Amino acid sequence: MEIANGCSSRSSRKRRLLEEEEEGDGTLDFSLDDVNEDLLERVLSWLPALTLFRIGSVCKRWRSVAGSESFKLACSRIPSRDPWFFMVDSELNQSVVFDSAERSWKRLNHPHSLLNNRNRDSIPVAASGGLVCFRNTSGGYIVCNPVTGLCRELPTGDSDSQGHSLNAIAMNAYSNYHGSYKLVLVSGDLPKLSFKVYNSTDNCWEEEIILRREADGHTGSDLNDDEDDSNIDDDAVYFLSKAGNVVVTNMQRSPSKQYSSVFTLKDGEEIVYFLSSSGKVTACNLTLKCFSEYPRLLPLFTEYSIDVVECKGEMLVVVLSEFFESASLRVWRYDPKTKTWNQVAAMPPAMSHEFYDKKLDINCVGAGDQIFICLSSAELCSYVLYDFATNRWIELPKSSVNGEALEFVSAFSFEPRIEASV
Repeated sequence: MEIANGCSSRSSRKRRLLEEEEEGDGTLDFSLDDVNEDLLERVLSWLPALTLFRIGSVCKRWRSVAGSESFKLACSRIPSRDPWFFMVDSELNQSVVFDSAERSWKRLNHPHSLLNNRNRDSIPVAASGGLVCFRNTSGGYIVCNPVTGLCRELPTGDSDSQGHSLNAIAMNAYSNYHGSYKLVLVSGDLPKLSFKVYNSTDNCWEEEIILRREADGHTGSDLNDDEDDSNIDDDAVYFLSKAGNVVVTNMQRSPSKQYSSVFTLKDGEEIVYFLSSSGKVTACNLTLKCFSEYPRLLPLFTEYSIDVVECKGEMLVVVLSEFFESASLRVWRYDPKTKTWNQVAAMPPAMSHEFYDKKLDINCVGAGDQIFICLSSAELCSYVLYDFATNRWIELPKSSVNGEALEFVSAFSFEPRIEASV
């Protein structure tokens, strides 16, 4: 009897639900207006970056959410966002980004509109998290969130070591919401290198630290080095002509990439990688306070254009070279155990052949599983995105204004985060 009553009760409830669905449209009557503030903020924080900047125009409640500190905190808990690439043109006066999620170009009102007259000639030199760092002609630094326009001028002091040449500028943002980041400057002439760190938490530059050469360095295994390596013209760039002869050109890297470097954190050790003037990869271990040089990737005088990138926490090298009347664009990883370079990706020859004999300079930046590559010369300007996850090389469309294509020489990767503070 109890079972029969139970079945009867369940049947009646089912009939009532069916009747209610028939009277309505069969969907649940649910609105975000019924969600409490905390849950609403967490839901909205997962919206795509571009949508986040528009939620304030939806309604009064969402406008209130967009301006609240608790919403920014919710956004900071999103592990990562698809990167944007801050583009740099030859005139250094554009504020254009490439959105990797939508594969489209966007023009920003920031940060140049907020840089005052004294810093009008500032150029981007590093980026991390949701921030981009600019350096002005007097050696001062400005950290900016490109999507919100918030800027902060760092204390001057003697940030650039007196009498030492500046080799690399690296940045590491370890808390967007609290504005916690480091700016690292590597100075000196090999074998005498040193570094200084600006810590945003203390808002000051730390004392300069001398780097020692690592005892078990990588240079000993460099089979391709000649004894007269030190006699190379450090300002020269080499490429191969059609006849296979080595040609020297005065082609220079973009000024914004003059101090190009990558920052990695591995096994608790902070390492800054940059290219020395002779084209070798130099690794500065900030934790152990030592440096080492990696073996040359290609035989002397055969490297055409080279750049270092960071992808998923490791340093990689991108090389454009010319052999057998064709161009080759490849990505390499260094194996510290065997002390050798191993190829991890190569552009299909059908794509790279177009770059042959164009005297191209490559400027690259990594972001997650992607490498953004700018190829530029007087003859050609092209942008390519390589995706490790799909092993695809994608030629990107050109950006244009009033029908005229814009040409960029380099890019810096950052995450579009409204919560990133300076």
